[in-house]
Amino acid sequence: MQAEARRHGVAAPFERLSADLAHWSMHISVSPLDSHFPQLVRLMDPRYVAEMLATVYSASAPASTPALADRYAVISIRYRPGQRHVLRYDRLDGAKTRVFAKLYRDEDGARTFRVATQAAEWLEQQAEGSTAVRPLVYVAEHGAVLYPALSGEPLTETFWRHACGLGRWLGRAGTALRALHLLSPSVAGPLPAHDFAAELGQTARASDFIRALLPSVGAAIDALFDRARELYQRLPQEPPTFTHGDFKSEHVWCGPYGLILLDFDSCHLGDPALDIGKFLAHLQLWHVLNEQPGLEPARQAFLAGYAVGKSKERLLRARLYEVVELVKITTRRVPLFDPDWTSRTERMIERAHSVMCRLELMMGVPAAQARPSVSGKEHTAHAR
Repeated sequence: MQAEARRHGVAAPFERLSADLAHWSMHISVSPLDSHFPQLVRLMDPRYVAEMLATVYSASAPASTPALADRYAVISIRYRPGQRHVLRYDRLDGAKTRVFAKLYRDEDGARTFRVATQAAEWLEQQAEGSTAVRPLVYVAEHGAVLYPALSGEPLTETFWRHACGLGRWLGRAGTALRALHLLSPSVAGPLPAHDFAAELGQTARASDFIRALLPSVGAAIDALFDRARELYQRLPQEPPTFTHGDFKSEHVWCGPYGLILLDFDSCHLGDPALDIGKFLAHLQLWHVLNEQPGLEPARQAFLAGYAVGKSKERLLRARLYEVVELVKITTRRVPLFDPDWTSRTERMIERAHSVMCRLELMMGVPAAQARPSVSGKEHTAHAR
């Protein structure tokens, strides 16, 4: 692959794209090297990209696709060896049109293309003013889905500006998610299954390093998981349905013509409460870590749009998922190199503990007399 990268002219300025530094226990990989994605080298070559786009667009791209350019600049947006890659192709003829290429392994690309296309069509029919980003084409030879550039901004940016109409956008997000949960799995096609135990297992693995670095916080997380398993057995269930799987503010865009949902890589058959709980957890994370007011109005606007009053049992499960997601996103969104990593991590796990206490109170579950706290001391669980 390194030899091929040199032939394509995408290895410079490096002589080698891989190195092992045993004395630092470090392995270094440089884009476009990835043995799991051998197509990455070719898709980084501007000349090959121009030829590929000309070929696949003429054969299968929709008629609305803009005219192609002869030359492109290739920008690596995300490089995660063995996991995922996202590239951006910028035209060099002065036009502002961009194309994004997302690389997949096995059949994941074909499935994502199918699901995203069906979701866009469904939302346009069922949720006025909302849609999903519609992929342009799936290039099977390279396991790549090509997407158009979006106009607008992610909902997170709207939070920062405290923009007028924020509540309306949050309500639309809830309405769009509700419509998405009504998409028939038979329309979306075969999807993997995902349940509460799987989500809890993923979160437990993601938080392993916290147990090593902050034992008291690790003990509090384990206690939360034990309580979550116990409480889950008490909650009413419903049949699995179409679920986005990664529904958060970064994947909700405010566009000039309405709301746009994106990133359907994690779609599965599961509990729709996961999507609600994840979105609420990300709302908490953003407001708490950035010390911004307005968390409760934001929550209520989203839940009102979802019409959660019609699904009170789903909301109970969503709050339990919110506990789990607060732990998961804390492990991923609070940088370990942050000087305040310890206090921020403790603060977010305390928030998860608080949500759990409120849920146990709603369910009439008696609080245990001695639960390990984030600080390492024993205290009685209570509802805030």
